[in-house]
Amino acid sequence: MTDRPALPLYGHQKAQGAFLKARAGHRLHHAWIVEGPSGIGKSRFVLRLAGMLLGAQGTEDDPAAAPPEDPVMQKILADAHPDLKHVTRQLNDKGNLKQDISVDQIRDLNSFFSLKPALGGWRIGILDSLDEMNTNGLNAVLKTLEEPPAQAIIFLISHATAPVLPTIKSRCQTLRLDPLSREDTARALAENDDEVAPGLVDLVNGRPGRAAELTGPKVLAAANAAQTLLRSLPRPNEAQLSNAIAAASEDDQSFRVFSEEVLRWLADRANDDAQWASTWFEAQQIVTTQKGLHMTGAQAASKLVSCLQSTAKAR
Repeated sequence: MTDRPALPLYGHQKAQGAFLKARAGHRLHHAWIVEGPSGIGKSRFVLRLAGMLLGAQGTEDDPAAAPPEDPVMQKILADAHPDLKHVTRQLNDKGNLKQDISVDQIRDLNSFFSLKPALGGWRIGILDSLDEMNTNGLNAVLKTLEEPPAQAIIFLISHATAPVLPTIKSRCQTLRLDPLSREDTARALAENDDEVAPGLVDLVNGRPGRAAELTGPKVLAAANAAQTLLRSLPRPNEAQLSNAIAAASEDDQSFRVFSEEVLRWLADRANDDAQWASTWFEAQQIVTTQKGLHMTGAQAASKLVSCLQSTAKAR
């Protein structure tokens, strides 16, 4: 048997410790929001906890570090455990990911929770993620949160590109996961690639899961331009402004990466500041309009930069 966990944990020890403390004290809440930027390992973090609750055997130092040979973990990794339901966006008829998790998927999750555990322990649902749900889906989730079944836990993953609805947040415990340290980022990147590209550790900015999408010079330039612009607020210079707009408007993928950086940065501030929350809603509307092909990438990028500047200068 290997000593290496099936799902190694990089960072997030504090958040895991908080969950383990609640478990040890028999104070496990029925619903947990696991929030933080995309690409920091939230899904992996939750799957480790789910495995532990369902009986996977970890180590004395890390109860959630079950090895690949563990039979419970094998079922989880194969998406074959009868008491675990991991809800993500589905593919459409053309083989592309749908824009949202459908309300039918949430109703299916609610039906899953209405059943008794197949193996006599917990029933665990993972909703991945709140950011990819529409109003109907969110309302359907509330039904389970308001009337939680016995021996059931639901994990709600949030990428923090949108503020979590108060009606959902008030019914959950929250575990905040932060971007990884530089050392943990390097370790995570090396897990799948022994030779990490020069500069990639710094570029992903503590979010190793983004490495796959940050390929190609245009996408790399868009990510760098967004990070540079955000660091320069409230007084970016003309070169930073023009570079941000030009890099974001190169192609659809460049705009997507650029806008995700902006929305994440705004969402981090939106929960504690009404002014930034208003700016987040404005930025989200710009991104949604651009997705509907109602404006060019250059126009949308210019509007994003303008609304960032306006709020930053007003503060």
